[in-house]
Amino acid sequence: MNDKQQKGKDGEDLAAAFLQQAGYEILERNYRYKRSEIDLIVRKAGWLVFVEVKMRSSDAFGYPEEFVDYQKAKNIVFGAEQYTYENNYEGNVRYDVVAITMHSDKPEIRHFEDAFY
Repeated sequence: MNDKQQKGKDGEDLAAAFLQQAGYEILERNYRYKRSEIDLIVRKAGWLVFVEVKMRSSDAFGYPEEFVDYQKAKNIVFGAEQYTYENNYEGNVRYDVVAITMHSDKPEIRHFEDAFY
């Protein structure tokens, strides 16, 4: 695993722990379908939530959540549609972003619900 992959895994681990503490159940990590990868798929209070995790070592060049562009969101929705089809899910769906900024090795974690549609 290269350094970038390790940092991505570390970010996903932090996000998963954060969401679990907030009462979410982790269903999947790194779900892939064709060109789509979804970092986390979680469930809480009747919602199936597809989560994109973005981590940055600082906010000097922008906040992590600003790096979820239109194409990335479109790919996540594409994968989410396949996931719901595979699992015969017909309930509420939401797309969230968990943004993590590292400050002297202490993470600042922000959760954006309904980040895109």
